[in-house]
Amino acid sequence: MEKRALLSVSDKTGLADFARVLVARGYELISTGGTAKLLREANLPVGDISDYTGFPEMMEGRLKTLHPKVHGGLLCRRDNPDHLAQAKAHGIGMIDLVVVNLYPFEQTVAKPNCTLAEAIENIDIGGPSMLRSAAKNHAAVTVVCDPADYPRVLAVMDDEKALAELRRELALKVFKRTSTYDAAIATYLGAHLALGPDLDELAGLPEQYALSLPKAQKLRYGENPHQRAALYGSFANCFDQLQGKELSYNNILDITAAAYLIGEFEKPTLAILKHTNPCGVASTATLLEAWEQAYATDRQAPFGGIIIVNRTVDEPLAKAIAEIFSEVIIAPGFDDAAKAIFAKKKNLRLMVAKANLRAETLQEARSVIGGVLVQDRDHKPISPSSWKVVTKRAPTEAEWAALQFGWRVVRHVKSNAIVYAAAERTLGVGAGQMSRVDSSKIAVWKAGEAGLSLQGSVVASDAFFPFPDGLIAAAQAGATAAVQPGGSMRDADVIAAADAHNLAMVFTGMRHFKH
Repeated sequence: MEKRALLSVSDKTGLADFARVLVARGYELISTGGTAKLLREANLPVGDISDYTGFPEMMEGRLKTLHPKVHGGLLCRRDNPDHLAQAKAHGIGMIDLVVVNLYPFEQTVAKPNCTLAEAIENIDIGGPSMLRSAAKNHAAVTVVCDPADYPRVLAVMDDEKALAELRRELALKVFKRTSTYDAAIATYLGAHLALGPDLDELAGLPEQYALSLPKAQKLRYGENPHQRAALYGSFANCFDQLQGKELSYNNILDITAAAYLIGEFEKPTLAILKHTNPCGVASTATLLEAWEQAYATDRQAPFGGIIIVNRTVDEPLAKAIAEIFSEVIIAPGFDDAAKAIFAKKKNLRLMVAKANLRAETLQEARSVIGGVLVQDRDHKPISPSSWKVVTKRAPTEAEWAALQFGWRVVRHVKSNAIVYAAAERTLGVGAGQMSRVDSSKIAVWKAGEAGLSLQGSVVASDAFFPFPDGLIAAAQAGATAAVQPGGSMRDADVIAAADAHNLAMVFTGMRHFKH
């Protein structure tokens, strides 16, 4: 008895080979639009859905599979005589296998320049409808929404018991996929509704926050060995791992922090991070020079750290980095000589960033007691033209360059955060202290440990100096200029202290707390 398969996909990976086996096994193929074109180009016999339904595809493809001959063929119970009689009376044939994957809505809205109109056109209607109809009737219909499942289906086609078990599993996968898809649409449209029609390029905060992500992989453990953990979502789509051990929970957190940090810079830049905090950053003419300056900031913390660069890693840089133990190295690419050097370190994870990883994700969520906190990501472009000089002395040209560099780094340091910098390099970093003065003391101490002079440096603070003491300590350490948000009740006292020590100081008007 001839069987019928309906194929309509956006992701056409492996489809022609799968369909070729179906034809060999006696399946009649019906299909839509681009999928039918692909199958014909593969010299496979395929009928158009419009010929099958007797109704043309119309409205730019919006209307093609929403038809009783499609859904009747999927939903008809083969063990129900009334269903079969009604199907026969209305000329509805059975559809035994459905291969559908959905319009790429999630990938479309992830693009930074996606418009609302473009997003709406990528909302699939017929696809989820067919998947759900087939999944509901999985006792008789095999439904495939993921190209990775093609081999599994072919492997059990001659084993009714195994096929029935697989159908149940694939049906569950369909409902998980359609729920994820609907959640993505609801979240996106809810964000736009929250902002109104005139803010098309932004994402607001919807009245209901929905998040449904597929499990990407089970992790060995979480932050500590006694904690279970898993990775969900599409993190793996952003990187290719060339070598090394499986990524850990902490590695993934560090890689994310590193990627957002490196996205601040256009010039050749290298950053070293430990526990998501930068411990050395430099932008120079070459990555090797950037490595030397970043590593010079702190020669202790980088042991077992994360290194990220925004250019291809070559042999000289690889040789220099290979002298210390690192957990992960991230780059847009590695040349063959660099790969050969790192290949000797079997556990070292080499990660190729597939895209320019700026912080374009507009929101971030964190779990709290009873729910989640959602906020806009702190990723607004830094705009020195809006900064205000508040002291009698304005920064020199060299100080301006150093202030901008320090400000780019400090917003990626855990609060309270203090960064001492020179032109395009860090000199001392103080992170995560309960007191801003303590963070400053740590940054000064770290610079001293590294043998770096802070004379003529600038200091960047992620939030305002609440008292003059923090700024005075910076001046005593050798800083000649400071950048901070401003906004303290004692701003006047802090400005007076800066003037008394001949410091140039600018207010940015924007705080960068990072908890």
